[in-house]
Amino acid sequence: MSLPEPVAATAIEAPDATSDKLGVRGLARARGFRRLVLSRVPAQWGDGFFQAALGGAVLFNPERQADPLAVAAGLAVMLLPYSLIGPFAGTLLDRWDRRRVLLVANLVRGVLILAVAAEVAAGVSGPPLYLGALVVVGVSRFVGSGLSAALPHVVEPRHLVEANVVASTAGAASAAIGGAMAIGLRTLIGEGDTGSGITTAIAILGSLAAAVAAAGFARGALGPDGAGPKHHPAAVLRGWVDGARAVLARPTVTGAFCAIGAHRLAFGMSTLLSLLLFRYSFHDMGPLRAGLAGVGQVVVAAGAGLGAAALLTPWLTHRLGRATTIRVGLVVAAAMQGTVACVVTLPVVLVGAFVLSTAGQVVKLCADAAIQQETADDARGRVFSVYDALFNTCYVLAVTVAALASPPDGNSPWLLGCAAVVYLLGLLGHDLQLRRKPSSAGVVSA
Repeated sequence: MSLPEPVAATAIEAPDATSDKLGVRGLARARGFRRLVLSRVPAQWGDGFFQAALGGAVLFNPERQADPLAVAAGLAVMLLPYSLIGPFAGTLLDRWDRRRVLLVANLVRGVLILAVAAEVAAGVSGPPLYLGALVVVGVSRFVGSGLSAALPHVVEPRHLVEANVVASTAGAASAAIGGAMAIGLRTLIGEGDTGSGITTAIAILGSLAAAVAAAGFARGALGPDGAGPKHHPAAVLRGWVDGARAVLARPTVTGAFCAIGAHRLAFGMSTLLSLLLFRYSFHDMGPLRAGLAGVGQVVVAAGAGLGAAALLTPWLTHRLGRATTIRVGLVVAAAMQGTVACVVTLPVVLVGAFVLSTAGQVVKLCADAAIQQETADDARGRVFSVYDALFNTCYVLAVTVAALASPPDGNSPWLLGCAAVVYLLGLLGHDLQLRRKPSSAGVVSA
């Protein structure tokens, strides 16, 4: 299924009271969409499981010591390199059969997870461990871009917001469940190197299940459309430029990038500070726990926020339109972040995890729909790869700044307040972009 030409931003942003809604049951009856979700859910479950297991092995392992800069360095090594090459890889998503990409990439990721698990069990640390994690995360991001680019091939354009709500929320919730399961299993199996290695290896189950689901698609069913040359070195090298041009051509897409970039900057700062608070500053408060168990409770609260976003986003976009929904999400996030800055306690941080997860997911769902609905299929892989690069780069940049500026225990109200200001700056950037006229320049196919 190919998308029509992008419509004017004014038509996209207006609430449409007459648009029909499929709902979860209607989407579930669409065979292609159902199978795509069946591939996405275990893949993201494995991502969440792997990252939580690895994070626990590095930050909460009694056999290892990690300061804020070490955590930031680990995140940078794992996320930044792929963010730089992602748009070039996105060119391949616009030329290779995406069904084959999902199948092969998931199998490769499974093998790499076992290799990293062996490193953890052997007590490997520093650059060798980060390099292995880098490759796993890079393949995961490649799979994620392929899943997002394939969605318009299994859902009609008018149902993309609903489909994004179901697919993204199911995937993100499964990642949160995977993270919580990894934390729980690591407690049972053991918190040292051997236990952490065994826990990390279990993440392979997600990759294998995702590969089986992807194998059920017919060849070419997920795109890309068109019959251009499948391999062209110059086209791969132009990935960054073509992806950026496609983003800048649509003000609504550029505005969505501003919003999601602000969220990831603020969320990155909050994430590092929260980890340090639970590791070094907070103490148990009745049923509320500090340490790694407390991080597990934060993951559960954030997962609940994803579920709330799944309910709120269709209702908000139906009544307010996509642009206003993004504004609401950013304002709510800024208010909650400011509250956490004023009252840095364990209960408030847990509530903040729920609210910020809800608001951030609302913004992300709207951003995903903007890209899928307003970029052509032969450029969508590159655009999603640029989007992924922004997503990770902003996060790592924020984590790094927080690591450099934060006290060792993470108790830094002024940094949390800065995160609230970042949300407001994202709101300003989003609105300024919506006032810009769309560019007539398109992406040059190669």
